[in-house]
Amino acid sequence: MHVRTSLTTLAVAAALLAPVSTAAAATTPVSAPGIANHFDLAASQQPENITVDRAGSAYLTFSFARQVVRLVPGGRVHVLATLPAPAKAGTPNLGKAFVGGIARSDDGTLYVTYATGTADLTGIWAVRPGGRPHRIAALPADGLPNGLALDQRTSRLYANDSVHGVIYSIPAGGGKATVWADTAALKPTTFAGANGIELHNGAVWATNSDRGTVLRIPVTTRGTAGPVEVRAEGISLIDDVTFTGRGDTLLAARNNNAVDLVRPDGTHTVVLTADDGLQTPTSVAVHDHTVYVPSAAYLTNKDPNLLVTHLDR
Repeated sequence: MHVRTSLTTLAVAAALLAPVSTAAAATTPVSAPGIANHFDLAASQQPENITVDRAGSAYLTFSFARQVVRLVPGGRVHVLATLPAPAKAGTPNLGKAFVGGIARSDDGTLYVTYATGTADLTGIWAVRPGGRPHRIAALPADGLPNGLALDQRTSRLYANDSVHGVIYSIPAGGGKATVWADTAALKPTTFAGANGIELHNGAVWATNSDRGTVLRIPVTTRGTAGPVEVRAEGISLIDDVTFTGRGDTLLAARNNNAVDLVRPDGTHTVVLTADDGLQTPTSVAVHDHTVYVPSAAYLTNKDPNLLVTHLDR
């Protein structure tokens, strides 16, 4: 998520949404992109984050509708939960309630981040199959919880806060959130710092939207955060990432209508653009040979959608 409602962003939006060059994308690992689902902007169906289960079913957060949804066969949206509205939202940077990251456990429980600017609702919420949403951990009301990842082996959740620039660790069963990583590399410079997050090969990987970086933070044998490594930089308006299955190669969603392939050496190449249908892409997921890219249309204000494309391994 990288949304700004001030006039400053509107002033630079044209530059941010300028066509992204595809000259470097001659050897793209993705093929046959197409829009699988078009969502209703008027109903605030703006997909912020995605997770995919083992059967290939997609689960999404609709950020400003405060909804957690599943896409059923035929592309129909099935609302699993709508989080309660605050009496008066005061979410930092946004001013309205925001459902961000999503993670799914093998038992079907869905976890999401929720920011409202109020102490009674901001935090990590769980939606169990057939159950009602409930908060399992509180987070600071003056922050903006965003990306979310689940370590099923240790039953720990990791959540980014884009305003405070920290990563929290939370028991998946519920309990107190603790600051797991707090470093300058996660801090914002203008608007949003730590944003996307992923667990991979014994480390927490995070993005910093303002700095355009991908960070790797090893998880030590004690479960604490190791030294931060900058693994890629210069990726403007980077949001969330996912790994392709090829070692440390990943795909990064960028809010200026691009998806980049980021290699282990930090070099990156544009592989999807607005010409493929992207409308402020916010996250990316991979299941088998399929790549899923939700676009929330935050900056374009048209056609929020879900793009799918084939991943050539």
